[in-house]
Amino acid sequence: MIEVRGLRKEYAGKPAVKGLNFTVARGEIVGFIGPNGAGKSTTMRILASFLSATAGTAQVAGFDVERDSMEVRRRVGYMPENNPLPEDMRVREYLKFRARLKGLSRMASRNRVDEVSGQLGLEEVCNKMIGHLSKGFRQRVGLADALVHEPDLLILDEPTIGLDPHQIMAVRELIKKLSADRTVLISSHILPEVEVTCNRLLIMHRGNLLAADTQSNLQKRIGGATRVVAELSAPEGDLRTAWEEMGEVRDFHLSATEGDFRRCVLMPRDGVDLRTRVVDLAHARGWTLRELSENRATLEDIFVQLTRPDDDEEDLF
Repeated sequence: MIEVRGLRKEYAGKPAVKGLNFTVARGEIVGFIGPNGAGKSTTMRILASFLSATAGTAQVAGFDVERDSMEVRRRVGYMPENNPLPEDMRVREYLKFRARLKGLSRMASRNRVDEVSGQLGLEEVCNKMIGHLSKGFRQRVGLADALVHEPDLLILDEPTIGLDPHQIMAVRELIKKLSADRTVLISSHILPEVEVTCNRLLIMHRGNLLAADTQSNLQKRIGGATRVVAELSAPEGDLRTAWEEMGEVRDFHLSATEGDFRRCVLMPRDGVDLRTRVVDLAHARGWTLRELSENRATLEDIFVQLTRPDDDEEDLF
């Protein structure tokens, strides 16, 4: 669906996007994340044919975003950051206007606006002025605008910005439903939402693409080894000896909790699941095991590790 090769964008000779290379397959929900100024919005605008690249190529559904910009726009639904909307138009009026601009006939526009309004729960506000809507409904209008021409690709730049937790959950569910028959590229600073919504990640920093992979693979490759936390009732010396002699344990940390219990944080060697070994050991030694869990690196852990700011970093784009 998306193929990017050597994509570069400069402003006044200063690079905002530095030679990106990535692909997005049809049907994927891809999270596009990075600090402010990483180049995400610039890249999204190029993919939506709203901004020209300085160098490199980008294709959407086989069409070049520069040479075939009108074909690309027919296939892309783009919701820009901050979702700019005219406050002096009614919701239905605005969506019909946008549908006509995107090439739908008068009849098709009316039918499609009714359809997308029902899909996004906008029926109750269709005759209201956009300026009188809550932030949550304004975001839904922006999504309806992006969807009204039935695009193959949705590009959503910060679709949940400014929303409360309930509104964020509602938008998340909408995005999941919308992805059933289309590709979605979504930018967000709310990393837990990206974790539960997206099946692959693109991570940018200072104009460079640092990673393009699933969260699971990034956890293995970047996030470090999985940690196993075990809480056992056993003498500290016995625990230390056990972990030191267990070849699958790369490192460990002990701390007292209450009574005879000790909290053990175990760092396994690559690819080793220590949980079965811990259970077997506790059973063999007669130790009481009251907690056993596995802690993987979160998306936030991975993000922080990859995008630590430099002292001279400037957020310009």
